[in-house]
Amino acid sequence: MFDLKPLSKEAIPAALEKALRYRLLNEPGEAESICHDVLQIDSDNQQALTTLLLALTDRFGKGYGVGAVQPKDVLPRLRNPYEQAYYAGIIAERRAKALLHRGGSGPEAYGFLREAMNSYEKAEAIRPPGNDDAILHWNACARIIMSNNLAPREEETTGLQSE
Repeated sequence: MFDLKPLSKEAIPAALEKALRYRLLNEPGEAESICHDVLQIDSDNQQALTTLLLALTDRFGKGYGVGAVQPKDVLPRLRNPYEQAYYAGIIAERRAKALLHRGGSGPEAYGFLREAMNSYEKAEAIRPPGNDDAILHWNACARIIMSNNLAPREEETTGLQSE
């Protein structure tokens, strides 16, 4: 319908700053749109990819989208294995939080939180020195599970007992 106007390469740093600002202003759609513009010019821009992934997860509780890209589509484009594992955890953790915020299923939220914790454990094993972000998030997930008395679906616990 419309031909989108391309950014100049020189505008990329300022555009990425704007995307970060929009995320901080709780405007993930604006941040996402800017990241798509940057990626049209520089498809491997790692800052744009991580900002896009975070903007997409910021939308989980908002119920609208700007594009067809999903956070898990962005993960393989991240070059760093630590970041792939860490952001996989972020995606699952934010899905759980959005689900709980909407009053969704406790067992489903538990599943997302355990998925996040598994990803954070992978990230922890390969984290850069002095970076304990994965540990901080793992602990936060554990606290959410414990303080909300979350548990897996009954069939999941039954299946574990029979193994």
